[in-house]
Amino acid sequence: MDKKYILALDQGTSSARAIIYDKKAKVVGVSQLGFSQFYPQKNLVEQDPDEIFDIQIKTVKNLLLSTGIDVQEIAAVGITNQRETTIVWDKITGEAIYPAIVWQDKRTEKSCINMRAEYGDIVRDKTGLVIDSYFSATKVNWILDNVEGARVRAENGELAFGTVDTWLVYNLTNKKEFITDYSNASRTLLFNINTMKWDDELLEIFNVPKAMLPKVVDNGGKLAMIDASIFGEELILASLLGDQQASLFGHTCFEKGSIKSTYGTGSFMLMNTGDKPIFSKNGLLTTIAWRMKGKTTYALEGNIFIAGAAIKWLRDQLQIINSADESEYLAMSVPNSGGVKVIPAFAGLGAPYWNNDVQGAILGLTLGTKKEHIVRATLEALAYRTKDMLDLMEADTGMKIKQLAVDGGASANNFLMQYVADVIQIEVDRPKNHESTSLGVAYMAGLSVGFWNGKDIRAVHKLNRKFKFSMDKKIVEEQYNSWSKTVRHMIDSAKDA
Repeated sequence: MDKKYILALDQGTSSARAIIYDKKAKVVGVSQLGFSQFYPQKNLVEQDPDEIFDIQIKTVKNLLLSTGIDVQEIAAVGITNQRETTIVWDKITGEAIYPAIVWQDKRTEKSCINMRAEYGDIVRDKTGLVIDSYFSATKVNWILDNVEGARVRAENGELAFGTVDTWLVYNLTNKKEFITDYSNASRTLLFNINTMKWDDELLEIFNVPKAMLPKVVDNGGKLAMIDASIFGEELILASLLGDQQASLFGHTCFEKGSIKSTYGTGSFMLMNTGDKPIFSKNGLLTTIAWRMKGKTTYALEGNIFIAGAAIKWLRDQLQIINSADESEYLAMSVPNSGGVKVIPAFAGLGAPYWNNDVQGAILGLTLGTKKEHIVRATLEALAYRTKDMLDLMEADTGMKIKQLAVDGGASANNFLMQYVADVIQIEVDRPKNHESTSLGVAYMAGLSVGFWNGKDIRAVHKLNRKFKFSMDKKIVEEQYNSWSKTVRHMIDSAKDA
């Protein structure tokens, strides 16, 4: 039977999806199901590992049923996943010994802060990351310290640790394969991105036994075989990629200096920095983008805490818009923000400010202020934060960014994308397929089994719209500098309070 399709499994933070792509990288079908989030206490976020796997399998079965596609028509499977989420399980029974601790969980925040003074430089030099509860290492250590007998069992080689990719592969292969990929390994705080190995000194710092760790494999290739018991036929697993790295690949950001920004709840910006890691002087993260055929590509990563969440805030909390789409119309209905400035510091401010004490604010209100001005000022602030991040990436790399690829829900907002282009004074490219994460892992799987080649991908990757900057550079700089000055003033005020 002809191999006509690539199957992408996209295991996100709140839902699992299965997407089938044809030879032209067109979406043939999508299936999505949500799964449970548990919040045992404030700042604790957990998931059921068995539910994660079961829901992901259901999405595939539903998709095959709805499309009528035969399993034998699938050339390969790729998996992309929420990163950093931590699972520990029994190597014999395959049962998790504790719920999955999600990347958002902050139970180890205090211990991370305490460790930074002594180990921060060592960890950054080896991993490109900061010691933070966001990453996996302190979550693993917490499980070993808080589940009875777990540490002894781990040291005896009885327990396995994995991020979500490892857990899915372990179960998809009927417990035969215990692997992770380079993009996910580089988010654990345990992997040395210079030597490309699990690092003994890091394992000692975070008190994690080496016997728990999976084998690290390339992001693309014939990585494993999905057991026939799962979908009725054996399938080739041909790619594994963390979600943000998959998005970078899905935008065809294959060249050094190419960059993408995902406008989801927050905004993740990744820049391809080529075959050598660039360590940020401005608080950005250095990470592995992907490794194929023994060749590593690195990336710089920055996170803007609030993006689409600000539009949701306008709708749900202020109730001055009825839908996210309405924000575009209202912002375009006024020539400017009427002197209003919004500081979207609802979860503190990341780079370049790095201040968790400053709070969100609306300033410059007058009797003439209308909701349209507040909506426009909110969207403008998201563009200013994008410029903040781009400026840091250019400073760290010495490279001039020529284009910005965008995706995520808020990228559908034409006003926001145009204003981003005007503020950063470079072209903003929005693809036809907004599903850059699943598309990226599908591209890599297809390349790995010869379903596509590089020329094919270039040919099928289509843009929805190019946003070219049109505002006068001097005016834009004045507006951005005025906004930045306000942010600095708020930070100084927060220190004095």
